Amino acid sequence: MSRHAPRIAIVGVAGRMGRTLVNAVEQEAGATLAGGIVEPGSSLVGTDIGELAGQGKLGVTAVDSLAAIVDDFDVLIDFTAPQVTLSNLAFCAEHGKRMVVGTTGMNDAELAELDGYRAKLPMVFAPNMSVGVNLTLKLLETAAKALGDEGYDIEVIEAHHRHKVDAPSGTALKMGEVVAESLGRSLDEHGVFTREGQCGPRTDKEIGFATVRAGDIVGEHTVMFATEGERIEITHKASSRMTFAKGAVRAARWVADKEIGRYDMQDVLALN
Repeated sequence: MSRHAPRIAIVGVAGRMGRTLVNAVEQEAGATLAGGIVEPGSSLVGTDIGELAGQGKLGVTAVDSLAAIVDDFDVLIDFTAPQVTLSNLAFCAEHGKRMVVGTTGMNDAELAELDGYRAKLPMVFAPNMSVGVNLTLKLLETAAKALGDEGYDIEVIEAHHRHKVDAPSGTALKMGEVVAESLGRSLDEHGVFTREGQCGPRTDKEIGFATVRAGDIVGEHTVMFATEGERIEITHKASSRMTFAKGAVRAARWVADKEIGRYDMQDVLALN
């Protein structure tokens, strides 16, 4: 495997994110597009994945299993669904591959299963691969430590397109976790995810979440620190999925020569 040009395969190349990832890998001089996976039995098997991504022929055809390209790739990028991702982790661990995982919506059991692979293969797992979002997480850590226990109410507001299936978003939860950890709190105890009817006034330590699903919003996240007399808002807005795709490709290049372990985008960007 080349240290500087890992061969990258992408799961779900027929989807919105998959097509964007194909374009991102093609734009990256330090990586090679090596494979694309579609659903088993899909009519798209054998289709050039460049055509799926609107680029024209790239000479790489879609397959419906990792086994079909096991000798052709070094790093797998997966933004699919929890059980698909866990199956792919098992395959990559068995065959000495590396993974970049952007899948969200995992429950506690699935997250625990994923974490078990930290001793089996090198992987980058992050709910958001955007460089800007991961810088925002560092800003939130600083803000929480400075403001959170000084009478500031904390609310996380996120908006995504109408097709997103999980809520709150993985990024919103990660933002809440960063704030909570900075303040010595737990989202299990202090996270508030629904407010309806006579719910009473907010408590001092709660961290609230609000979700919007509408239209074609790519992704918007705001964390609000509000007290009497002022409000501080830290916001990230994504206008294109390409920002996530470029971050994932950057992570794939980074993890290509790393030792076995579980990493995140803070590691990739040297922010830890």
